Amino acid sequence: MAKLRVLLADDHAILRSGLQMLINSHGDYEVVAQASETQEAIDKGAELQPDVAIVDITMPGGGGVKVTEALVESSPKTRIIALTMHDDQAYLKAVLTAGASGFVVKRSADTRLLDAIETVLRGQVYIDPAMGQRVMQGLLDAEAAEAEEDDERHPDNLSLRERQVLTLLAHGYTNREAAERLGLSMRSVETYRSRMAEKLGFQSRVDLVRYALETGLLKSGEPL
Repeated sequence: MAKLRVLLADDHAILRSGLQMLINSHGDYEVVAQASETQEAIDKGAELQPDVAIVDITMPGGGGVKVTEALVESSPKTRIIALTMHDDQAYLKAVLTAGASGFVVKRSADTRLLDAIETVLRGQVYIDPAMGQRVMQGLLDAEAAEAEEDDERHPDNLSLRERQVLTLLAHGYTNREAAERLGLSMRSVETYRSRMAEKLGFQSRVDLVRYALETGLLKSGEPL
């Protein structure tokens, strides 16, 4: 069976050499070309149509985002993995938006790159576990920002999301059940509940239910 073909693009020759040995050690993968700068990576990707392209985000000439955008057009079947020294969410967002399927931090490439290749070849997205906590925190921060923007839209100063959480809790849903229904984390529901208690002076679930009755949020049937 033919080996899966890999393009390796990074401006550090020593790193390329080490990664090539790692990739070629897997019986099913083979590095068929290397590139040390952006345009070279774009040209070789378009010419060779590799199964996987591993590209450094900060290469000379524009970097991995530019390479990714170009290969999405010229070699659409190529799965692209971004390689970077920076475990920064901004880099992650940029390359995924450009069309990459994977994100690996260089310091963990020796243990995670092969897993990343296998994952993207299955049609899935691979994000280095080193980024996991940062991504989750970013999502939570985004939820909190959304709630803050909605704060002034209701006379009771509750955001739309807080009112949704309140309605579910008033109907007897647990924090976990409310989180599952709204597609939130347990931590987010607990945060919204704490904010509501602070804004409206709730001391117990009884206060929450009484408020929901008074405002018409607690009605028969489904709450949302």
